[in-house]
Amino acid sequence: MYTRKARRARGVTLVELVLFIVIVSIALAGVLGVLTFTTKNAADPLRRKQALLLAEALLEEVELADFTYCDPNSEGAELATSVAECKVPEKFGPEGESRPFNNVNDYAGSATPFNDASGKLVDVNGEDMGLAGYSASLQIVPENLGGIAGGTQDDPSVLRISITVTYDNGQSVRLDGYRARYAPQVQ
Repeated sequence: MYTRKARRARGVTLVELVLFIVIVSIALAGVLGVLTFTTKNAADPLRRKQALLLAEALLEEVELADFTYCDPNSEGAELATSVAECKVPEKFGPEGESRPFNNVNDYAGSATPFNDASGKLVDVNGEDMGLAGYSASLQIVPENLGGIAGGTQDDPSVLRISITVTYDNGQSVRLDGYRARYAPQVQ
């Protein structure tokens, strides 16, 4: 016949079963928590990469604009070596034109030439880019670079262009670029 020891070795007690269920539940909750966190934050690198691409494109747009002493549409603008030689000198700030501006100085008048009135990013035609949650700001500062490049604060030879793209509740990417005046343009 069965002895008491033999019967006890065949099964699991209720306490052991409850303990097993608690341990497995805690382990499963931990694994599911990690999976949820990973899935929730998986898009963050994509949003940052998109912000970086936007900042690069906007910086390139500004850097590709002319940076001459004269208004680029002015006669003899490509040959002028100072503001005194210009029929229409270039001013720091917008001159009533729309984006894309014809001179880097024209971008300097607005901190947000890339956004519409509601703060949404717009392309050069003023059309909404359809990128919800992104905005861009611009800062153009005259740089002297320790006298290497010459120029003055009122008539700089070098500008530092800073583009900041903000996304997802205040996270941002900032790119800086420098633009040197190239005049005269002898071809």
